[in-house]
Amino acid sequence: MSVVFVPEKLRGRFQIPEDNVQRLLEENDQLIRCIVEYQNKGRAAECSQYQQILHRNLIYLATIADASPTTVKSAT
Repeated sequence: MSVVFVPEKLRGRFQIPEDNVQRLLEENDQLIRCIVEYQNKGRAAECSQYQQILHRNLIYLATIADASPTTVKSAT
């Protein structure tokens, strides 16, 4: 995700509660499991619906990551 989508004034200043991020990650895990299950059953319509939700969630998380301050950890 490009930082082009994050307004300059928000870059490095955006904060989101960690529990919201964790909830989205758990939701994405469940969505992936549903997508795989429906793919195995040949139910493409249901796959498409869940893939759209997963895509929306991933774009949202990427936007948050782009807007968040970067931290560099040293490997010691």
